Amino acid sequence: MDPSQDPPSDAQRPGAARMPGPAEVEEVVGYVPLLAAFFHRARADMPPSMQAAFERHGLGPRHGAVLVQLSAGRPLGVTALAKRLGCSLSTASQLVGELQRAGLAHREEDPDDRRRTLVSVPDRPREEFAHFLALRAGPLLAALDRLSPEHREGFVAGLRLWAEETRHTDPA
Repeated sequence: MDPSQDPPSDAQRPGAARMPGPAEVEEVVGYVPLLAAFFHRARADMPPSMQAAFERHGLGPRHGAVLVQLSAGRPLGVTALAKRLGCSLSTASQLVGELQRAGLAHREEDPDDRRRTLVSVPDRPREEFAHFLALRAGPLLAALDRLSPEHREGFVAGLRLWAEETRHTDPA
């Protein structure tokens, strides 16, 4: 490092905590707590059998995130799942195992590559989860539908970056 330059302060480091200014609070940060209630009631919106499985097996939001990734209907490899979730392979495998014990996920050997494990959601919970996901995704999809293609692209890019930044601060 050039001795004539000061090292960056904590506030200048990427992902470092900093106090938002008044305009940032009004423009964006102030909306985050308004969304919190929506996220906190997710379990109450679940179909009763899924809610019971989550409670009985001690499942939480990270397990729900796995189900969202699997909701497209095609099986995913555990490695691909870990990448989508932004977690380690062992964490993804553990989450899948816990979902499997709850009857909400199924693992099988990839017929094209026996070293690879594919994960899917069995038919009954997939149908229940699809209804739940439609209910939960509704407000976001409605908001996206109201945006121009350019604004939608910017919103999605910002949401992706925000998710990446939260991974840097999440101890899990």
